[in-house]
Amino acid sequence: MEAFINMVLLTMMAATVVALVRLRNLFAVVILFSVYSFLMASVLVVLDAPDVAMTEAAVGSGVSTVLFLAALYLTKTEEAQPRHTPLLPMFVAVVVGAALVYGTYDMPPFGAADTPVNTHVGAQYPGRTPAEIDIPNVVSAVLASYRGFDTLGEVIVVFTAAIGVLLLLRRNKRRPGDASDDAGPEEEGPDRAGPDRARMED
Repeated sequence: MEAFINMVLLTMMAATVVALVRLRNLFAVVILFSVYSFLMASVLVVLDAPDVAMTEAAVGSGVSTVLFLAALYLTKTEEAQPRHTPLLPMFVAVVVGAALVYGTYDMPPFGAADTPVNTHVGAQYPGRTPAEIDIPNVVSAVLASYRGFDTLGEVIVVFTAAIGVLLLLRRNKRRPGDASDDAGPEEEGPDRAGPDRARMED
């Protein structure tokens, strides 16, 4: 049953990707991107990784969607027509995808208990966590203690990316006196003649 649910979710993700490639409406692309992140979070829940699923749902479906919509508010809603043929990017994507699929043939079977991850460090976490960390949730103990520096680095990266996006989306607010400065020197017209010119005409 679990494998069937995974296949259904992965099929829906593939269909979402095809729709993302074909659409030109940027608002629809942002919504489908959020749907893709939600499907990915569902796959992670099925794979018994609720912590990663919560992160994907919060960042992918939540924060990223809000930032994309904010960027879309400052741009056009329709994507410009490409100036080049998509054959080269498609060829690169197919080659990279084939290389990734080829690399999976040397991986151990999915869910196997005798994999290196489960026979070395991974097997020690359940036994060492209650005595060393005294936290009932092993996943939280690993993320906050054993992998504390790695988690801190991830938080710094996400925070820096969020600050960068907010700076890009920030609108420059002009002061009341800046409008005349940006307009440049005004050309003199019949109605804007200075006092010296009016005196000369008299």
